[in-house]
Amino acid sequence: MAEKQRVMIVDDDANIAELISLYLAKECYETKIVYDGEEALKVFPEFRPNIILLDLMLPGMDGYQVCRELRTTSQVPIIMLSAKGEIFDKVLGLELGADDYMIKPFDSKELVARVKAVLRRYQAVPAPAPVTAATAAQQQGDYVEYPDLIVNLSNYAVLYQGKSVDMPPKELELLYFLASSPNQVFTREQLLDHIWGYEYIGDTRTVDVHIKRLREKIKDNDNWALTTVWGIGYKFEVKR
Repeated sequence: MAEKQRVMIVDDDANIAELISLYLAKECYETKIVYDGEEALKVFPEFRPNIILLDLMLPGMDGYQVCRELRTTSQVPIIMLSAKGEIFDKVLGLELGADDYMIKPFDSKELVARVKAVLRRYQAVPAPAPVTAATAAQQQGDYVEYPDLIVNLSNYAVLYQGKSVDMPPKELELLYFLASSPNQVFTREQLLDHIWGYEYIGDTRTVDVHIKRLREKIKDNDNWALTTVWGIGYKFEVKR
């Protein structure tokens, strides 16, 4: 029998947390409820959740801080839950490493659907494996290579200036897709559809956040750059 997938629910509202747990249990998920941020960080390595539902307004350490701490050691999927619906709050959550953002109050069926969608995205790819520059360049399969940059879709590895770069699957897939079509401009909608799929429940700011993360890890080269085409989208520009 397949092992149940584990969901850690971090919310100081016991009624909401228990209701979420009930709906997820009906879908055969194993759940763990935690009521504050500090406890979440303690429970995380023991419970080893496949996904975390993280409320922002927590006593003591808030959800933003918890997300920031978790991202220093783990790429576990995180869906943020908040009564704050402003664009700033959503973008900040995504920039800190959240995979999705839901505004309270939300429909329980939509929450379950988003949990399933995020888990599908993460489970569709293998964990990144550390490789050397030489082995990555010689790896059979789908990869693109430019000066100081190798993006290998076969083993989900990125090498920049000869060093392995840790990168979540969607960031790597976005970089590979752009680099595979040099100098071609893609709209945010096209990138969202291709990388996240039509089933993804989100907006085009998700693309902007992932581009920003890529630029923090992969600096422009004399030969290539991740370029913004204002009013349209992005391209992987190869300088001739």
